[in-house]
Amino acid sequence: MKQRNFLLVVTIALFGVSCVSTKTLDAEKAKYAQLSGDYLAMQAKYRDLQDELKKCNFAIEKSNGQVSDLNSKKALLEGQIADLNKQIDYLRENNNTVLNQLKDLSLITGSQAESIKKSLENIGAKDIYIKDLQGSIARKDSLNMALVMNLKGAIGNLDDKDINIKVDKGVVYVDISDKLLFKSGSYSITDRAKEVLGKVAKVLNAQPDIEFMVEGHTDSVPISSAGIQDNWDLSVKRATTVVRLLQESYGLDPKRMTAAGRSQYLPLMDNATAEGRAANRRTRIVILPQLDQFFKLLETKK
Repeated sequence: MKQRNFLLVVTIALFGVSCVSTKTLDAEKAKYAQLSGDYLAMQAKYRDLQDELKKCNFAIEKSNGQVSDLNSKKALLEGQIADLNKQIDYLRENNNTVLNQLKDLSLITGSQAESIKKSLENIGAKDIYIKDLQGSIARKDSLNMALVMNLKGAIGNLDDKDINIKVDKGVVYVDISDKLLFKSGSYSITDRAKEVLGKVAKVLNAQPDIEFMVEGHTDSVPISSAGIQDNWDLSVKRATTVVRLLQESYGLDPKRMTAAGRSQYLPLMDNATAEGRAANRRTRIVILPQLDQFFKLLETKK
């Protein structure tokens, strides 16, 4: 009897230990599963952050490359100006020397010497004028670069295939693909386009003296649909749609804007490929150079 009771007690004890071990094991398994899920989530977040870091590094490298190119061009121009200044100084010094020698030899009259002197003074005045003009051009180039950087900063990170901002021969261009602005074969503007144009308008509103032209461009594929006669018609209507939006939704002064349709006749790439046609379908905002300021400068220096 005692032996039977002892075995019963041992059996109950072993059963209790078995139950406790199973519960503990299940709890540890659940904890492990949770930790595994957290680890996988952290790995995914880490990969996302790595991708963002790569994009940021790429953007920084691109900007550094542009700054480096501009500094190289600036150094080249400064070197050319320095060489020209040396040549002018040399010519002025030699002209003065020759004039004094002629006076000493009495080969020219006093009036002739005075005339030569005035000519030399005119050379000096022209030299000052050239320097002033160079300074004005340099200031204009600096303003253009500042405008480009402001536009890029306002618009933010967009695919280069959708929008391109550049300076070419002293003129700022903003090219926006039709994929971003319009539905295919239409001049109805998209909600995404309104967001982008709103950012561009904010920069242009901050520069009230700047005038600009909005150009519509198409590919060479013929079009004829309800309300659209051909590519000329489509390009003009897209330009006027953008101008109207900038005026009515973002308050840009209409006197500052010009709308123009270019149809298919100023392509960026060959229309023979789908890629080329996509690049050619675009709306271009051209920041017009303020030529009147240079004309005024010329008038005051004559």
